[in-house]
Amino acid sequence: MFKSYLIFLFILNFCAGYAQHLVSGYVYEQNDTTQIPLEGANVYWENSSSGTITNDEGYFSIRHKPENKVLIISYLGFKTVKISSGFQEPLKVILISEDASSLDEVTVSKRSNPLQRAIFSPRNITTIGSDELLKAACCNLSESFETNPSIDVNYADALTGTKQIQMLGLTSPYILFTQENIPSLRGSNQTFGLTFTPGTWIESIQITKGSGTVTNGYESISGQINTELAKPFTAPPLFINGFRSADGRTEVNLQGRAKLSDKWATSLFLHGNNRANASDNNSDGFLDAPLAQQVNVLNRWQYIDAEKGWVGFLGFNILSDKKQIGQVAFDPDKHKFGNQFWGGEIETDKWNSTLKVGYVFPDTPYKSVGFQTAIGRHSQKAYFGNRLHNVSYTSYFHHLVYQSILGNTQHKFKAGAQYMVDLYDEQIDLIKVNRSEHNVGSFFEYSYDNLENFNLILGARVDIHNTIGTFVTPRVHLRYALNENKTILRLSAGEGRRVASIFSENQKFLGSQRQLNITNPNTPMYGLLPERAWNYGFSWIQKLLLFDQDVEFGLDMYRTQFTNRVVVDWEVPGAISFYNLDGKSHAQSVQLSASSRLGNYVEFRFAYKAYDIYTAYRSGEMRVPLQPKTRWFSFLGYQSIEKNQKQWRADVTYHRVGQQRLVATSTTPSKLASGFSLLSSQLTRQFSANFSVYLGGENLLNIRQADAVLDASNPFGSSFDTSQVYSPVFGRMFYAGFRFNL
Repeated sequence: MFKSYLIFLFILNFCAGYAQHLVSGYVYEQNDTTQIPLEGANVYWENSSSGTITNDEGYFSIRHKPENKVLIISYLGFKTVKISSGFQEPLKVILISEDASSLDEVTVSKRSNPLQRAIFSPRNITTIGSDELLKAACCNLSESFETNPSIDVNYADALTGTKQIQMLGLTSPYILFTQENIPSLRGSNQTFGLTFTPGTWIESIQITKGSGTVTNGYESISGQINTELAKPFTAPPLFINGFRSADGRTEVNLQGRAKLSDKWATSLFLHGNNRANASDNNSDGFLDAPLAQQVNVLNRWQYIDAEKGWVGFLGFNILSDKKQIGQVAFDPDKHKFGNQFWGGEIETDKWNSTLKVGYVFPDTPYKSVGFQTAIGRHSQKAYFGNRLHNVSYTSYFHHLVYQSILGNTQHKFKAGAQYMVDLYDEQIDLIKVNRSEHNVGSFFEYSYDNLENFNLILGARVDIHNTIGTFVTPRVHLRYALNENKTILRLSAGEGRRVASIFSENQKFLGSQRQLNITNPNTPMYGLLPERAWNYGFSWIQKLLLFDQDVEFGLDMYRTQFTNRVVVDWEVPGAISFYNLDGKSHAQSVQLSASSRLGNYVEFRFAYKAYDIYTAYRSGEMRVPLQPKTRWFSFLGYQSIEKNQKQWRADVTYHRVGQQRLVATSTTPSKLASGFSLLSSQLTRQFSANFSVYLGGENLLNIRQADAVLDASNPFGSSFDTSQVYSPVFGRMFYAGFRFNL
């Protein structure tokens, strides 16, 4: 009976779509003489709950009722457009960047929010705009989330200086990272890959909580983070950025683009950073941050033929990164693999090439086909004391997708196929592993939108994997809006799977004398089963007018339940074991948030998060170590409004990290580490539309973990360990920089 009722509703909506008057059109970005389709632009009727968003080609359709008079189209960083006529024919809407205002006088009535949560999408998506990335010392992707409560930032270890991000209580391997919807940080890229994307290259970041879309793959468990890079047609002709921090880090970014014709443009990105000063603020004899240098080059090409419906991207990226870790007195030329001083080196060489081609059918603009391909190689040679770790990782990715409608634009679908190859050649000490993974997948995703207050996405994919086998990945996302989109409810559920790269994902444990215990180390999957988990989520957004100010409240509740998990067990001092889950494992998170813009000058954000993360170890079910029980977050930002685009910008960010469980050592039992507070701030002076300088500080309360390196005086002893880090090591850090663009 219930199934028949659902079929009846589906047919009713399907037929009703033809009886409605639909307003449709395209939304473009104007850049000189070129028009570029804008995906994700908000399209809605004024004083109504009816709205939608544009697709990959900038296309939209929305139901038109007699009472609907004004159509509003908005997009982050662009001027909002209002349309009150011409609804009988397809619309062509050109959005102008807010930066294109007259330089003589700037009048702002209401600023756009550089950190936005999606309103009309069934998925729980937060978009970080390029302006948001300027509010912190954002030198690379791993440092891009300090002012965003959706992502947690932890400290990986006491050696490499890398920051590890988490979502919904799970570490980065359980997040699907994509760069312009092409999988990026997989396999051997997990630990340091976030530091290989400079912040100045980033145009925007989309954070999806919960299971992501099946079109991007089956590996998303806790969420997806997609990074959009600056496009050749829209990037500034010239951009220069210089940065210097008190810990000795110097960074330079040079970016330029050339418009070759109305259809072709290219851009070149050059990045270099260096840290040559040895620092040991906690006087344990070990470097607080590694000596490091990196050179990173990216060349992109873009082709657009809007009349014929073609768009394409071609990119080449090459990187060289070197780090020296360990004791201050360590000299690689003298002490490598010796027993006098403990140290190590990590050398990474990486290259990749990507190609994206899209075609929109001119006569049927709701139809499109896209093809993506990427080839890359990641080579890392490293040693940690006397422990060797070398890995070569080659990946091939091919993706074909077709999207259209079923009857009318209320019913849309995407279908396609994907082929991926991952080749690993890895060595740790005397253990050598060669892995060859091949996967062929096909997917189908159906979207329904009643054009008023309800929409859903149903997706499924079938994959044939040479080691996992054949399996199906289902996912569903629902959205329902009330009170003219002032109350938004979302539900989601989905499954994800992945093959764990236990050495690359846990390199922090290599900086210790722990013995490695693996089920079957010389097999392609180390004798371990693939990880498998379900993610369930609920999200509620409530918009209110409080004291004449718009306030947005949010509640996110998510639970990840593992069917199988590769347990990383370091509860026994002097050892680390990897084995399949025998029992239960879950990660549950609750987040309460509020945000508001007080007039045109002040922005405020607040969030509280609570985590319940447990895993069954051989010694019993326990809370996962180094996972705070609670987190508090607050952000206060100020931006002045002056003539000639001269501005002052200031912001303060506060984090309160709760208690974390520490594992037992040879001398102390497992215990709880005390919570601590982090305070950071930045001040920016915009002298003109082209030039600004900034000064900031991180960890202003000077929080420093004194025992970050255990048994530091005896680094070759059995108790030496650098992996039990729960708070900053360096202490208070100041930085300064400048930005110049044309």
